[in-house]
Amino acid sequence: MTSYLIGIDGGGTSCRAAVARPDGRILGRGKSGAANILSDPETALQNIADAARAAFEDASLDPAGMASARAIVGVAGHNVGDAVHYVKRRLPFAAADIESDGLIALQGALGDRDGAVAILGTGTIYIARQGEAVSYIGGWGFTIGDHGSGARIGHALLQESLLAYDRIHEASPVTDSVLSEFNDDPRDVVDFARLAKPGEFGRYAPRVFDHAGRGDPVATRLLKAAAATVDEALDVVVSRGSRTICLLGGLAPLYRPWLAERHQPLFVEAEADALTGAVALAAARFGTGPEAVL
Repeated sequence: MTSYLIGIDGGGTSCRAAVARPDGRILGRGKSGAANILSDPETALQNIADAARAAFEDASLDPAGMASARAIVGVAGHNVGDAVHYVKRRLPFAAADIESDGLIALQGALGDRDGAVAILGTGTIYIARQGEAVSYIGGWGFTIGDHGSGARIGHALLQESLLAYDRIHEASPVTDSVLSEFNDDPRDVVDFARLAKPGEFGRYAPRVFDHAGRGDPVATRLLKAAAATVDEALDVVVSRGSRTICLLGGLAPLYRPWLAERHQPLFVEAEADALTGAVALAAARFGTGPEAVL
């Protein structure tokens, strides 16, 4: 029986998987729901398994092959030991390593070249590589980190909407749109926010970009504050020697024009996506080809 490789790109909004031959050739892909191992590990485990199963089915393979597969699972929260140990013990694969979503994104975007990626999505993380040295900035999760992330932007918009309701701050079309969605009842906003996961906050971020693009003063203020935190992190990336930066994640194309002019010449397009990077790392670590040396 062939022992397949699996690459997992687990995000706060969705989880993608690819199944590949031992040489890294991708056979099928699948997708499921959020895979945040910090805020909801049980759901993350279920969605990782569902995405992998969908990838096997897409490749017309028996999903039972998952049990003998070897996987690289790229997720936010790889640096929080308790969460990693809990999830790793329960993954439905023969062997698996949990890595940063930044590492798989960097591998996909740059291959083996030096440089950095800034992942700007539901969460935020920055990862830079110079030769053998790999360094991380951020990625500490919504509760205490992820500055500039979609979750943070969405959370800030809900806060600002309540400040507008109380007439502490000026209202604007973007805060009006939020209050209207919640029947102009701040208690409904509070009820939503009390139980919301990062991905649910993150769904409000594109609204901020959209209104800021139309000159909404509140949206513009929120977005400038968020962009400043991204620029601060990029300054550290540059100080560590990176002269090539890929902006990745769902908010990357929206963010780019809002970032500082000093960073614009460093931005390049990615060669491939994070899922491709996860498969490449799996082939290097577990595969049978000559590249399996890591």
